[in-house]
Order: sequence, then C-alpha cells, then structure tokens
Amino acid sequence: MTAQIHPTAIVDEGADVGDRTRIWHWTHVSGGARIGADCSLGQNVFVADRVVIGDNCKIQNNVSVYDNVTLEDDVFCGPSMVFTNVYNPRSAVSRRNEYRDTLIKRGATLGANCTIVCGVTIGEHAFVAAGAVVREDVKAFALMAGVPARQIGWMSAFGNRIELPLQGVGSHICPDTGDRYTLHGDHLEHRPR
Repeated sequence: MTAQIHPTAIVDEGADVGDRTRIWHWTHVSGGARIGADCSLGQNVFVADRVVIGDNCKIQNNVSVYDNVTLEDDVFCGPSMVFTNVYNPRSAVSRRNEYRDTLIKRGATLGANCTIVCGVTIGEHAFVAAGAVVREDVKAFALMAGVPARQIGWMSAFGNRIELPLQGVGSHICPDTGDRYTLHGDHLEHRPR
C-alpha cells in the first residue's frame, strides 16, 4: 500500500513517505524528509529536508517541522505548535551551520500552540500543555505547562494525570491499562502490565 497524498499537497522528489501515511491539503514535504508509516500530516504542514518522523505520528494543521528535528514513533504535534532550529536568529546573519538538534521521544504530546526551542530533548510520553514554551530538556512522563514551561505533574502513557508528587517515592497503577508507575527521586519508572 502507498501513502494517500491530497492533490494540493507537494511532496518533493526524494522524500521517503511510509505506507498508509496521509498527507492533507496544502502540505509541503521536502525531498530529504523521511516519514514513517501510518502518519497523518494535517492541512498546511511543512516538513524540511533534514527531518525524521517515525511511525504513527500525528501532526495537526499549521505545523512546520524544520531541519534537525526528529520525532520518534507515536508523537502528537497539536495545531499550530512551533519548532525552531536556530537559537539566536537574525535576518542579516546566516546561521544555517548552527542548527541545533531537537529530539521528541516516543509517545510524547506537544499541545496546541506550544513552542519547542531548538536543542532540547522531550522524553518518552511527556506531555507539553497548550501554549507552553519549552527551553530545556523534559523528563519522560513529565507534564509541562507555562511560559517558560515547568513541570507541574506526571502523565501516563495512556494520557491520564498520575497523582504523584514531582519528587519522592511512590507508585501508581493506571486504571485504564494496569501499567505500574514508580517514582524514584525525580524520575518515573514505567512497567507495562
């Protein structure tokens, strides 16, 4: 099976698009991009040359995924969220050789209108709230909100809030999946059922 590409979309020669991926209206995928299987790229999405997108990623309307961004499998990018790739841009100064790598790990959610400043890693199943501005690395399962973003809690892989403190010792069993989450200091360990 092949990808489904809307007639208004532009997929440049050389782009690698996985099976069953859907590319919607007025989207542009550059020639060097690699996109996995079962993805959905909404209306007016842009994907640059040096981008890798894993399987089953959902990129909602009006998102630009710029060079040096990597999305692992199962990443959700909410409507109009923003990636950057230059830390200190100036129109009169070329900084194409200063792009910073951004890594979004498996299962992470990036809420609508949030901004991910380049050079950070967002941990597995982390959840960035709508409108947040992330300037530093984010731990796995962390719930981040605000400007600048700060951790306000924990989220399960299923997408529910985990009622544990930010630091300490404790455990939680997800009522939807039976997965166990154990807090050790300031990080959360996940054991699937």
